Amino acid sequence: MLAAVLLISAVASTEAPERKVENNIIMSARDPEVRIGLPKSVRYVGADRWILYGIADCELHGFVDVDSNGKVERIYWVQFEGYIPEKPELKYQYTSPRRVTIGDMEFILDTGTRAKDEKARPGSDREHLNALIAAKGYKLPDGMIWARFVHLLDATKRRELMIIYAEDVAPTGFTANDLRENGKAREQWPAIASGMIERAKQRIEVR
Repeated sequence: MLAAVLLISAVASTEAPERKVENNIIMSARDPEVRIGLPKSVRYVGADRWILYGIADCELHGFVDVDSNGKVERIYWVQFEGYIPEKPELKYQYTSPRRVTIGDMEFILDTGTRAKDEKARPGSDREHLNALIAAKGYKLPDGMIWARFVHLLDATKRRELMIIYAEDVAPTGFTANDLRENGKAREQWPAIASGMIERAKQRIEVR
């Protein structure tokens, strides 16, 4: 019963997003102290803050590039997240061995694809991001390729900065399913992913 009370208290105490956004620059005063700059072309779809799955304080900021018809071409998803004190046993665990540096920060890197018809988990951060995008009247493409960059703030592995960069898969000439493991164009994925990662590093400034 005590655990339930603590969880309800944590959920109820969710505050408004605290990071500031100005001229496509996210300014964070803590956890971590950082400025994240994005291209002038991107459109800010807004921010959300809530207790993710009842275990983590999550603050999400979403940006998109769209075409003349309002279809999303690129997504820039920036998230500040940390487990709540009532869950002291939890730590972030990532299995990817890949590392990349943006600015002076090291990030864990992984990549993948996603089809539009893949349903987001109820209550997930992706569901929250999709809602922000839809509220602006923008439409997601049939599939996207993505790179996820995760920076763990310290050795406790309880707080993270996550940046996800995603692109419409259509310019590759393939579908999201084509590029997956066992997909008909899987052998093309390493080169496609490598190009996407380089574009992300060029377009995202961390300082």
